[in-house]
Amino acid sequence: MVIGAGPVAARKVRGLAEAGARVVVVAPHFGSAFETSCSGPNVELIESTYAKEYLAEALLCIAATNDRTLNQRIYDDCQTREVLCNVVDTPELCDFYVPALVRRGPLQIAISTDGYCPAYAGHVREQLEEMFTELHGRFVEALEQARCRVIERVPDANDRKVLMGEMVRGESFDYFAEHGRDAWQARIDDMIREHT
Repeated sequence: MVIGAGPVAARKVRGLAEAGARVVVVAPHFGSAFETSCSGPNVELIESTYAKEYLAEALLCIAATNDRTLNQRIYDDCQTREVLCNVVDTPELCDFYVPALVRRGPLQIAISTDGYCPAYAGHVREQLEEMFTELHGRFVEALEQARCRVIERVPDANDRKVLMGEMVRGESFDYFAEHGRDAWQARIDDMIREHT
């Protein structure tokens, strides 16, 4: 459940929907930009003022309104109904925090300030987005394939641990970035042969 239809609410709806959640959004009015960016098979928009009855089947609720009194009421209703609640930008009214995320394929980095300053988490996310590129995501995909080969071909657990440690080092990523996936995989296969 997301209460509100502003930019913050839209960001929360998109994040929940991307994670596979069924999202119900309640707001007195939805602008066309919100409707466009938050449409999908798992998203239901209810144009209405908030009522606690909307929480009946909710597992969690995000209150993203600019009305402090309403946000407090939503939080209180959630506590009564044992629904996890996050009131945006009000840490003391949060049962959970939503981290800022950097996503690069299967590589995901979550940044949290425990609700103290979400803006700073966003700032750190922007810095990490510059540091970690799509190439890092492709490297993780290649590591997964190499890891499977290591498990399959290297019988000794200590040798597997040493080999995996070598594969994830910065030098290994640099080789991947400079020479490409095929050359990197050939190099890893040579390392595996040394341990069998």
